[in-house]
Order: sequence, then structure tokens, then C-alpha cells
Amino acid sequence: MTHEQEFLKIQNELKSQISCQDSFEIKNLKTVAGVDLAYWKENQQEYAVCCIVVLDYQTGEIIEKQRFHDQIQVPYVSGFLAFRELPLILETVKLLQNQPDLYIFDGNGYLHPRHMGIATHAGLLLHKPSIGVAKTYYRVFDTDYTEPEQSAGSYTDLVIQDEVYGRVLRTHNQVKPVFLSIGTGISLDTAMQIIQHFVTKESRIPTPTRLADLETHIARKEISGI
Repeated sequence: MTHEQEFLKIQNELKSQISCQDSFEIKNLKTVAGVDLAYWKENQQEYAVCCIVVLDYQTGEIIEKQRFHDQIQVPYVSGFLAFRELPLILETVKLLQNQPDLYIFDGNGYLHPRHMGIATHAGLLLHKPSIGVAKTYYRVFDTDYTEPEQSAGSYTDLVIQDEVYGRVLRTHNQVKPVFLSIGTGISLDTAMQIIQHFVTKESRIPTPTRLADLETHIARKEISGI
């Protein structure tokens, strides 16, 4: 069995565990983590660092930051990105002193040919509700998306083969939208509510993944000099 066949088998087995329903109430949500990775090459070897930033849901205060870096062992294959990133994500999670109630990933979840983007795959392994927020559109089955209106809060659903895979959300007036999809253990409406809660005037990206992204650039520079 090739890597790709093995990965496909794992995704298809996990897919049945995805829950598109809320497994919590927002009023009980205390901590949320943003997760992102940055890559670089040294001597033809590929490395990455994963950064996780845990925030207080109500105040937005940073509670904890952790990072872990290592060599990447899995080549990039479209549709199987999670297998490259999961080893680093799981090691970074082990370092956390504060286990978050929910994870937000810089990437996709349900918006994936088999609904198994990084947000879904990681959420299932971590047994935590999760959300994916991508800055660019990952085209599934060659389906285009419809632009939402230009005002903040406008959105269009990503309907692919008569199923809602995610949502195109305009977080600021006249600014590029983000591409929102659930991971697991959450509904799309609740996911959007949480993402909008974390959007500030600084960025179209929600604070947890924006801070995680900033941390990856700092960490990559410190580790690699790049």
C-alpha cells in the first residue's frame, strides 16, 4: 500500500466521526487556541515549526504560547496536508499547560474532498471542537465560490454537490474574504459567530490564528535565521 492509499484509508475511516453539531455552548467557552505552521529548507531538507497561542475567549488575553519544530517527513500531496502537519501539531499540544476548549486552524476542515482538512483531522485526534479559517480558496471538485457583498459580516455558503462545505465570510468592509469551515464538534453558524468575535480592526484574520501566524515567523527566524 502506498502512502497515498494509506492516507486515503485513514481519512475515510475518520470521516464517519465528524460531527457538524455543537458539542458545547458558547457561554461556557473559556479558552481558544490558534494554530499555524511555517516551513523552511536547510540542505535540501524541509523543516517546519508549529506555534499554538491560547487566548481567553472573553478578554482576548494571551494565556500561553508554545512551539515545536522538526524535520518534515511526508512530501506534499494535495488533499493530504494534515499528514505533514499533524506530527508537529500533536507535539506542540503536548507542551501546553492550558488545554483549550476549542482550536482554530489556519487552513481548511470540512472544505476538503473528503471533509478531512487539517482542522477536522486534528480536531478528531484531539477530541476537541475545531474550526478551519483559510486565507485563500481551496478548490474542491473544481467548484468556484460566490463573492459575498462588500460589507463586513456578509457571507455566501460554499455549496458543492448540493452540500454546504463551508462559508465565504467578509470580515471587513471592502476586504478579501476568508474561507471558513468547521473542523468537528461545531456547527457552521457557531463557528462563524466565534470567528467574528475574534476579528479586530487589525486584520481580516481572527486573532488566534493571526497571533499564531506571527509567532511562526518569529520562531522560524530564531531557529533557522531565515
